[in-house]
Amino acid sequence: MTKINQEDLNKKLYAAADSTRVQLDGGVYKDYVLTILFLKYLSDLSKKQYKKYQERFGNDKTRIEEKMKLDRFYLPENSSFDDIYDIQEQDNIGEEINKVLHNIEEANSNKLEGVFQADFNSDAILGKKEQRNKMIRHLLHDFHDIDLAEIDEDVIGNSYMYMIEKFGTDAGKKAGEFFTKKSVAKLLARLASPKEGDRICDPCIGSGGLLLLAGEEVEKQGSKNYMLYGQESTGSTYQLARMNMFLHGKDSARLEWGDTLNGPLLVENDKLMKFDIVVSNPPFSLKKWGIENAEGDKYNRFFRGVPPKDKGDFAFISHMVETAKPKTGRVAVIVPHGVLFRGGAEGRIRQALLEENIIDAVIGLPAGLFQTTGIPVAILIIDRSREVGGKNENKKDILFIESSKEFTTGKAQNILEEKHADKIVDTYEKRKEIEKFSRLVDLKEIKENDYNLNITRYVDTFIEEVPVDIQATLEEIKKIDPELQKLEKEMQSYLKQLNIIK
Repeated sequence: MTKINQEDLNKKLYAAADSTRVQLDGGVYKDYVLTILFLKYLSDLSKKQYKKYQERFGNDKTRIEEKMKLDRFYLPENSSFDDIYDIQEQDNIGEEINKVLHNIEEANSNKLEGVFQADFNSDAILGKKEQRNKMIRHLLHDFHDIDLAEIDEDVIGNSYMYMIEKFGTDAGKKAGEFFTKKSVAKLLARLASPKEGDRICDPCIGSGGLLLLAGEEVEKQGSKNYMLYGQESTGSTYQLARMNMFLHGKDSARLEWGDTLNGPLLVENDKLMKFDIVVSNPPFSLKKWGIENAEGDKYNRFFRGVPPKDKGDFAFISHMVETAKPKTGRVAVIVPHGVLFRGGAEGRIRQALLEENIIDAVIGLPAGLFQTTGIPVAILIIDRSREVGGKNENKKDILFIESSKEFTTGKAQNILEEKHADKIVDTYEKRKEIEKFSRLVDLKEIKENDYNLNITRYVDTFIEEVPVDIQATLEEIKKIDPELQKLEKEMQSYLKQLNIIK
């Protein structure tokens, strides 16, 4: 076993996982790979702790066990990765893994209860016993030689997120259920501008990457004083988020499992919790989002209007605004462009938000950044410090940034590089006006456009074509033609010498 860096660990883990996979979809397979990775992490760390206590207490197993139980987690006897590895040839290896995972949950019920959702003994998901056992054995064998105890916590956590993103690429459109592309998530976290002491929430947490990146923005300022909160409706994805938090050392993060729109669980004193920062990439235009419950919403989140039954975008936005602290809270959310201009109920909600003066910026991103959709998307920045009584109540303009050309072309997707993100963030923070890129617009002009926030209405991106000098072009062609004739004659001469033509 050798100590390895971030890049090496990423490659090694994904190579191990990918070589093991058979016919499983990436969105399903990830649950098994990441569970084994989490088990390996717990096992290696436990082994390291045991050796440390053994140096202090010798072979006094009772004393060592007492100390181990006081650590972040405790692995009961016969419940480690190595214990599973030793019995990998048994026909019931899948069943044995399930038992080990259950024992770990039971021994750490305050932190890990229910975290392991993957069923390693499932015919329906993993196939018949022979095929299932082959996959499990390969996975155990490939992960066995990676000692995670000797790798920094952040490196392991980052590799976990790297694996999620790689499997997200494989999962195609389903990936939107469990992760946001890191480059976009990092941009969103930077634009949200969290600071020391903030309560940060993602109401559609997925596997937790965006929330962790928002926390990292505080740590860049030299502080670990912040709290993370999130809610997720899909059970397996919620458990991925819990593992992700644990691997990053964020055991105190409060995560809830449930439908944010129809049953928000981040509440205190029977009221919605309020946060300094709310960041999210909610499902785009979610159908059947719960309009039947909106009129009687006990938290009165939809007082500006009830969104259409088949488009839940403004339902999520309304929830986020109402969970941001009055007069101080900020929201940074990724939305489809339709949110900026659709009429009807959505138009009325948009108008209300504009008249409250809390929309701070509208940022258009390039198309093709997500494998879940090829359409361009936008970021809305909502700042409640602009409302009456807030410190920025006199700020009346909205910054529009048209950054649809800020990308590098990739094989399958466009890539938002750091230089592109830096330009967007710098423009936003300094509220700069740049020709054909950004512009400050007052509410009067937006009102004249029927409260339409379509970015190209306000940022002129038209580039006048340079007229072609036809006469000069013809002269150039005349010069080129004799050269072509000369080359053709030389080519024919060479071909004759090679007896290819007569």
